[in-house]
Amino acid sequence: MYEIDAKGMYYRKLNELVRKAVGDGEKEILLKNVNGQYYIGDGIREKVKIIIEGVPGNDLAAFMDGPTIIVKDNAQDNIGNTMNSGKVVVHGHAGDVLGYGMRGGKLHVLGDVGYRVGIHMKGLKKQIPVIISGGTAGDFLGEYMAGGILILLGLDEKSDRPLVGDYIGTGMHGGSIFIRGDVDKTRCGAEVGVMEPDDKDMKTIRECLKEFCEDFALDLEEIMKKPFKKLVPVSARPYGNLYAY
Repeated sequence: MYEIDAKGMYYRKLNELVRKAVGDGEKEILLKNVNGQYYIGDGIREKVKIIIEGVPGNDLAAFMDGPTIIVKDNAQDNIGNTMNSGKVVVHGHAGDVLGYGMRGGKLHVLGDVGYRVGIHMKGLKKQIPVIISGGTAGDFLGEYMAGGILILLGLDEKSDRPLVGDYIGTGMHGGSIFIRGDVDKTRCGAEVGVMEPDDKDMKTIRECLKEFCEDFALDLEEIMKKPFKKLVPVSARPYGNLYAY
């Protein structure tokens, strides 16, 4: 494994070293003492694993197309911005605006996530992006979502945070949100329908959670014991009447 000590290093220098290591053919890179450096993994297309010890800064894995990034701590905002393929695994909590315009790949967060997670998430051709949080989420979950899968688990039963905030799926016109537990319809956007998942949905949830549980050594069967709700758009053009003449 190739190691880079990021302690006190300016983010541009760190990213130059990461890109050089990838260009030199390294397949597994360990970044030690990361502390808020931006743009790690951005735009990288090779099948490389990047392990991060510490807390990476904003825009981790933006425009990424292939790598696997494993964060051993928390992570900040804008993870997976327009990500095309690959995977990000965060062993702590993550911030706001995760998966903005995400077109493919997977984002697995063990803990809580912030606001506007999955905003403009869409998918590309046959790609189906997936975001899973094991904790809670803030307001505007799935805002303007056009495709893909969002799963919220709320595994910490002792958490004093609400499972999910307000304005769930505001402007949503594609994709599916699966929430483990009850959903208050009044907290959803007007264009969102809340329903019971069918057998096909449950198969999809199980398939997604199998890999999530493997990443974090969790018990899949225990998680599946609690029922889920499915949130989908009831209109493909939620604001069409505002602009039609």
